[in-house]
Amino acid sequence: MTDLATKTSNIKDDVGNEFNKGAARIASSANEATGDLSKDMAKLKDDMASIQQTLAKLASNAGNEAVRTAQSIGSTVADQVSDLASQAATSAQAQAKTFASELEGMARRNPLGTIGGTLFVGIVIGMLSRGRG
Repeated sequence: MTDLATKTSNIKDDVGNEFNKGAARIASSANEATGDLSKDMAKLKDDMASIQQTLAKLASNAGNEAVRTAQSIGSTVADQVSDLASQAATSAQAQAKTFASELEGMARRNPLGTIGGTLFVGIVIGMLSRGRG
């Protein structure tokens, strides 16, 4: 039995030694993994800060471009409105001249009709203003 007790004790010691070696290797791997994880987390934190800065620059640039585009559109619209207003004024002026020329031509062709029409308009204006007073 001594031989069996010795073998059992040796097996027990071997198992204990292997268990201790395994535990030490696991602890060593965990320490390495913890160190690697800490490094990776620090790198991830730096990458996130870099991404945040990039997005801030992108937002700023997009905002600036939007302002420039709006200003350009506003300037273009203002120029076109100014051109249209100038054309409308020129057209109105030409039509007024044409209307005045037409009235002058009618007065030269029919002076008595013009005097009668003017008298009628004066009477209507007089009656309207007298009714208000």
